[in-house]
Amino acid sequence: MMPMKNKTIKVPYLARVEGEGGLHIKIKGGRVTEVQLNIFEPPRFFEAFLRGRQLSEAPDLTSRICGICPVAYQMSAGHAMEDALGIRVAGPLRALRRLLYCGEWIESHALHIFMLHAPDFLGYPDAIRMAQEHPEMVKLGLRLKKAGNALVTLLGGREIHPINVRVGGFYQVPTRQELASLKDELEWAREAALKTVAWTSGFSFPDFEPDYEFVALRHESEYPLNEGRLVSNRGLDIDIKEYEDHFQEEQAPYSHALHSARVGRGPYLVGPLARYNLNFDRLPPLARYAARQAGLEPVCRNPFKSILVREVELIFALEEALSIIEAYEMPEEPAVPLEPRAGVGYGCTEAPRGILYHRYEIDDQGLIVKAKIVPPTAQNQKMMESDLYNYVGRHLDLPDEKLTWQCEQIVRNYDPCISCATHFLRVNIDRQV
Repeated sequence: MMPMKNKTIKVPYLARVEGEGGLHIKIKGGRVTEVQLNIFEPPRFFEAFLRGRQLSEAPDLTSRICGICPVAYQMSAGHAMEDALGIRVAGPLRALRRLLYCGEWIESHALHIFMLHAPDFLGYPDAIRMAQEHPEMVKLGLRLKKAGNALVTLLGGREIHPINVRVGGFYQVPTRQELASLKDELEWAREAALKTVAWTSGFSFPDFEPDYEFVALRHESEYPLNEGRLVSNRGLDIDIKEYEDHFQEEQAPYSHALHSARVGRGPYLVGPLARYNLNFDRLPPLARYAARQAGLEPVCRNPFKSILVREVELIFALEEALSIIEAYEMPEEPAVPLEPRAGVGYGCTEAPRGILYHRYEIDDQGLIVKAKIVPPTAQNQKMMESDLYNYVGRHLDLPDEKLTWQCEQIVRNYDPCISCATHFLRVNIDRQV
């Protein structure tokens, strides 16, 4: 038997992810010795430049962190400020927030399923090449995304970086007629999403089931979006105020993004797979039916099947949106009144990619003194590296090209949102003999 060559797998720019990142895997003596997911977006200092700004500015400013999931930042910031002020948004305003969040989930999941992830399973380098042989699926995906865009535009004031969200509610709320105008397209989208379950369930999924610690919100009666306790499949059950007692951030010298870990435990997983496993019983019947059609059990540990879980969540979001629109009664006021006071507030909501934690300290003039923001991709980064380490170690016999392709796919399983850009790239593999 010939000795196994040492080699280094380098992916200088990851394709079909939002933002700038690279991948470095070193193999020596037939074993994986180093895995680094490099996030080299320059530091953006949002936590620093929020200091001294009015609490009312937090939703708008933080939404600029991401063009894919600005609603998530607005919701977490809004909830945190309301917690600090001791106010609660309920009734139709709370329902409108869930509806707005549904819009973001619909557009984000549709983008990922059809444009970013499906090419991996079908063997295409990008959605542009995939569209040449699957034009109808690409068009369907774009139309599904557009249905989510329409919800965000109506409730948020515009598709990207919405401007209608404020602490305490909204600046303006829609009429029943305005919401009803979206029903036909949302009903089409729900049926279209159901039909595409058969398409995605026919993909070939590698056999890979790590023993994850899943972490997600869990609400007493709803599939989680804006509210709930933080739970895990290993006994965690805490109020979001306790987040920093159980999770810590660490600096990695090769990455500008901090790595999150469970205190004394290590990496954990957030996002669709975690939500699904911890909240399957909170899904509406139609979404559970879609899961069965996709061949999913109530517990799914295969990250490659996250595309199926996103299909289930897409159907949930469409079903939830239609339910909210049907029951909507226009509130008397667009927002709950508030008075500035000194305090500390906590917010944690479910972005498409997982829990998004915010903590703010404000003074008695309503100025932000301190801010802490922990996005889902930073929380998943250690687990992404763990997946890469374990998967590569079991598949060293694969040809370099296929192994590199699957390494990239492992990262895209998470739909990492590094910022708001997509790069098409070359893959370079340097061999060491």
